[in-house]
Amino acid sequence: MVRASPVRERRRSKSPKRDRGKERERDRRRSRSRDRGEKRRRDSKEKETPFKRSRRRERSGEERRDRSRSPSHHDEIAETKAETTELIPEEEKPVKKEPLSLEELLAKKKAEEEARSKPKFLTKAERQAEALRKRQEEVEAMRKKTEEERSKRHEPSEPLPSSGSSRRDRERERERDRDRDREKDRAARRDVDKEKAEEAIKERYLGMVKKKRRVRRMNDRKFVFDWDAGEDTAVDYNPIYKEKHQVQFYGRGHVAGIDINQQKKDQSKFYGDLLEKRRTQAEKEQEIMRLKKVKNKEEKQKWDDRHWSDKELEQMTERDWRIFREDYNITVKGGKLPNPLRSWKEANLCEELDAIIKTLGYDEPTPIQRQAIPIGLQNRDIIGVAETGSGKTAAFLLPLLVWIMSLPKMDRQKQSDEGPYAMIMAPTRELAQQIEEESNKFGGPLGIRTVAVIGGLSREEQGFKLRLGCEIVIATPGRLIDVLENRYLVLSQCTYIVLDEADKMIDMGFEPDVQKILEHMPVTNLKPDTDDAEDAEKLMANFATKHKYRQTVMFTATMPPSVERLARTYLRRPATVYIGSVGRPTERVQQIVHIISEQQKRKKLIEILDRKIDPPIIVFVNQKKGADVLAKGLEKLGYNAVTLHGGKGQEQREVALASLKSGAKDILVATDVAGRDYTHRIGRTGRAGKHGIAVSFCTQDDSGLFYDLKQLVLSSPLSTCPPELTNHPEAQHKPGAIVQKRRKDETLFLH
Repeated sequence: MVRASPVRERRRSKSPKRDRGKERERDRRRSRSRDRGEKRRRDSKEKETPFKRSRRRERSGEERRDRSRSPSHHDEIAETKAETTELIPEEEKPVKKEPLSLEELLAKKKAEEEARSKPKFLTKAERQAEALRKRQEEVEAMRKKTEEERSKRHEPSEPLPSSGSSRRDRERERERDRDRDREKDRAARRDVDKEKAEEAIKERYLGMVKKKRRVRRMNDRKFVFDWDAGEDTAVDYNPIYKEKHQVQFYGRGHVAGIDINQQKKDQSKFYGDLLEKRRTQAEKEQEIMRLKKVKNKEEKQKWDDRHWSDKELEQMTERDWRIFREDYNITVKGGKLPNPLRSWKEANLCEELDAIIKTLGYDEPTPIQRQAIPIGLQNRDIIGVAETGSGKTAAFLLPLLVWIMSLPKMDRQKQSDEGPYAMIMAPTRELAQQIEEESNKFGGPLGIRTVAVIGGLSREEQGFKLRLGCEIVIATPGRLIDVLENRYLVLSQCTYIVLDEADKMIDMGFEPDVQKILEHMPVTNLKPDTDDAEDAEKLMANFATKHKYRQTVMFTATMPPSVERLARTYLRRPATVYIGSVGRPTERVQQIVHIISEQQKRKKLIEILDRKIDPPIIVFVNQKKGADVLAKGLEKLGYNAVTLHGGKGQEQREVALASLKSGAKDILVATDVAGRDYTHRIGRTGRAGKHGIAVSFCTQDDSGLFYDLKQLVLSSPLSTCPPELTNHPEAQHKPGAIVQKRRKDETLFLH
């Protein structure tokens, strides 16, 4: 028991009213404190988590168990607390904390572990508060990092003046900083000047210092203006500066003060004289023989390195033939092929043909004739790819005439019913008539007859000529099928087939007709599809007989897949001859392109014709009606014009062509009859070694052709592509090709 002090008891006994007032005040304080405690406990219960609530209940249960275990002890403690509370004032009450027992600590630890192991479900408000807290921490960390970096960058070399310093002190500090910076700059300039002075001294006394040249990168677009003294190509004619004396010091076997070049010259002479004195007579003779062999070898090399034009045929080497083909832009493939012709006399033709060639004015063979004639004389199948007007007709006619001349003359009664020896097919009537004219020029004096089987003329008249007998038939596919089906003509002994302008023939839709005609050919004389088809000896042994192998020759200006398919079907191990580039027009034609509107074409044509262009002139149009209208308009303006199109009869066509050739008419207005595509149209000029001009009018409707047209114009050495065609969008890529967008044309969207 705790007793009150005697002094307090005496005071309490002396003033009872005062003691009762104090007791009432203490009671009021206790009640207020209890109310506040209850309120705090209620608030804490509302705010506490489920874990804290369970923990509080466990503690209350433990307290109840403790009270139930030792009631007397708790009663004593309660009495003691009550007495102490009564005796000690509220301000002087000590706060006593009881330590937890071992069981309580274990239970507390176990409860905490269970609470950590259980999932904690947060409410939406708690999740938002947690996210806000994390975001604030991240912002605070970023802010601290930024401040640290800023402080590192702007860290002053000296501590800044305090906030309490005066304005005069700050100005003095700034002035000291400026003086310090100026002193650093002056020191840096002094160092640079010192380095330059040292380099000048080294260059003066130790020689020129070789500076490292700047290497320009390929992707560096800037022009390099650096100049190196070694790049100076100017010639100084002053001997003082031209032959500069090189300063020579002692060392390396030389004498100081004397020109090093002169010293080397004297040394070489000294050692040469010394070796000459020490040589024996046998060694001297051996050296003379060696020098003579070297000289002979050099002379022989010079003799062998002569141009092929300075050599005889027997002196030509494989290198000479390669250079020869390069000079004439000839490319061949197909196994071992004969060498091309350098002149007509090397063709070993008969005297009659040589005389005809000279009479017709064929001084030199064309490139296609140089290579195709020797191959044709070996009975090889040929694919000739050459520009229009390059002399293909004579290239296949001459081997044909040589073979026919080796045969006995055809008997009209006995052999005329078996058909001709050779057949030549052409896509148009005009081309067939042109080939007939050339064939009569070469074969007429030799007694070789030629018959043209084309549309537009009487079929009965042509049948009558065929029954009289002929060695060569020239025909268009449509009329030839008509004649074969009506039995006006048979091909029993035909062994020479020529397909002229095969690409144009297939473009016009004659491929099925050509295949049907070739099926009428005899199959007994087919060439074997073996190595024998490339053996020159076996082919030549068969060439001189009447029953020789069938020889198929195909000439074309372009090589599309359809022509290749036809060649693989009917040709046996062919030799392919390319002249120039496949599909290109002749390089002797100057191509001019004008991109104008449809209404400006007529005015532009009149403007070009007024320039006094030398006739003959061919104007190509796309429609028959347009050809007639244009020709009438030109005649009204005083020009001599004539038309040629599919709506006219054969006699009218022949009259039109004859009037143009004879000079009676200056202008021929034609459709696709005279030329189907661009290559064949401009190939009507610049023929037989002559030069020509091709002018094309294009509108925006022809934009699909701009890319190919641009490539053809750029490939011509005589032509210049106009800027409106070069820069046209449709001329930048092939129609139908997928164009990748350039980086500068891309649109970037930034978020």
